[in-house]
Amino acid sequence: MSISDYLTEYWGVVVLLIGLSIVLFSDMHLERKVIYQMSLAISMLFLYTVTSYVESYFGNLEFYSPMRAVLSAVNYSLITFILVSIIVIVYPRKKIYLLIPAIVNAVLCIVSIPTGIVFYFANGNHFGRGPLGYLTYVVNGLYLIYFIGNLFNSKKNNKEDYPLLIYLVVTAVACLAMPLFMEDVSMHWFMVTIAIEIVLYYVYLLQQNTKRDSLTKLLNRQSYYSDSEKHIDEITSIVAIDMDGLKEINDNQGHKAGDVALKTLADCFWKASSQNHRVYRIGGDEYVILCLESTKDDVKSLIERIRQEVGNTPYSCSIGYAMKAEDSTIDTMYQAADAKLYEEKKKYYERTGKKGRKG
Repeated sequence: MSISDYLTEYWGVVVLLIGLSIVLFSDMHLERKVIYQMSLAISMLFLYTVTSYVESYFGNLEFYSPMRAVLSAVNYSLITFILVSIIVIVYPRKKIYLLIPAIVNAVLCIVSIPTGIVFYFANGNHFGRGPLGYLTYVVNGLYLIYFIGNLFNSKKNNKEDYPLLIYLVVTAVACLAMPLFMEDVSMHWFMVTIAIEIVLYYVYLLQQNTKRDSLTKLLNRQSYYSDSEKHIDEITSIVAIDMDGLKEINDNQGHKAGDVALKTLADCFWKASSQNHRVYRIGGDEYVILCLESTKDDVKSLIERIRQEVGNTPYSCSIGYAMKAEDSTIDTMYQAADAKLYEEKKKYYERTGKKGRKG
């Protein structure tokens, strides 16, 4: 057992993890919280390479050492915590209760060292499964089911996001199932697969940053132009939205308060939307929703939900919409929706006596 032997066995994973760590801490776009979460996952994966290497060393001895049981407990625990950390990276708003199954798994693995309830070593140094021998796989399976459920229920993801996310799920399932069939090579498969998946998800996050507005996290203006061309045949309606009174908020309360208002309204629009709605911030206080394969009643229902959500805030907005006609283009639809918005905006300023972008 030596450092050179360890590097010979895990060189590819170590280089990948170190390189990703360097890139992460030089990244100026990702939120600090996301960087820390990814760093934690990388650190646990690196620790897993070390403990797996040392456990393999003790496993090759002719006699049993208690250290092998300790390392096995650590490895079984780390696999689950690594999976939880990835779920938290993908869904950062998930609650602390997600850790409970992982903690229970870790406690039972530790208890297994003297009791053999999860694993044991017999006939010298041969691995065996106890009554709860598949506990870790069951817990990991539950986490994957949870991940997949959130994946398909999330409104945040667009259709083009699914291939990569589904690929991450499928490969994770494959590498976690390997110990059931190919124990001798599964540890390497797990480490390499998870390391590559972290890299791929990092690339995905960078891609998302180029598509989304930094303040509101809605899709940005460039995404609006791109999606307008890409989904031209699916777009049946455009909803134009403009915040009321942003100038007064900026002038009287400061631009920070204005940013809070813009973010609050964006959250309202996102909550009111569904999978066939794409919400964009295309300007300072201007928002657009592209409605895909939506009827007029669907659009009216969307607008009603928006008004209800915004009604629960101290802010207001003006809304206009236009349905697709035979000779419609994206520009003509937007102009028609903006014209209706203008009429509503005009009434707002006439009613309040305020002045604004169109007042």
